[in-house]
Amino acid sequence: MTETKLHLEIAEAMSEVAAALKVPMDLDDTLEVITRCAADTIPGIVEASISLTTKNGEIRTLAPTSPTIIRADHLQYELGEGPCLEAALEEPVVAVNDLAGDPRWPYYGPKAAALGFGSQVAFQFRAEPHARGALNLYAREPNEIDQDSIYLGSMFAAQVAVAMGWARQDQTMSDALATRNVIGQAVGIVMERYKLDSDRAFAFLTRLSQTSNTKLHTIATALVNQTNDLSEH
Repeated sequence: MTETKLHLEIAEAMSEVAAALKVPMDLDDTLEVITRCAADTIPGIVEASISLTTKNGEIRTLAPTSPTIIRADHLQYELGEGPCLEAALEEPVVAVNDLAGDPRWPYYGPKAAALGFGSQVAFQFRAEPHARGALNLYAREPNEIDQDSIYLGSMFAAQVAVAMGWARQDQTMSDALATRNVIGQAVGIVMERYKLDSDRAFAFLTRLSQTSNTKLHTIATALVNQTNDLSEH
């Protein structure tokens, strides 16, 4: 592949990823675009996946490009060693150019080679406040990981972090809008029921929340649900 063609493919891949990074987004679809583009674009790389840590300390695989890479990822989780595990938990970048013979991975390396992988690199990503994991890239042959692989891989890992952060923000915004809407409905109910203006109706709900030690959103939801139930009977 010529350098010009590679640059064009990278530009096209990044444009496709950028198009997927929209709010609101489907996170699963966006992550699948990122891993597929990484596997298709980075020279020597044939498969990609994402390892995501969970609050209870487990690690799970997202957006794998093939069933084989799921097995490779899970081998690392089960054996407690391997590039994607180390990148997800500790190191920013973990590269191995000879999976079968690297002494760092005495159990995982030969098993990965038996699955048909010769080299691998993983990039840690973080997305505030809690998302943390690794973008995992796999090559068929040994010695496929070079500085270009690391440079390009880090770009895709950064896109994963952006997607995770935006998805979190989008969910937070959706939750905030839902909360605001239900409180607004509750204020309207109090205004109509007690013939109050909006400020006094909101103050009424706030006092009720404080005296009962109950969140305002909970008070508002209960009132709206109660009113809806009465209107149905």
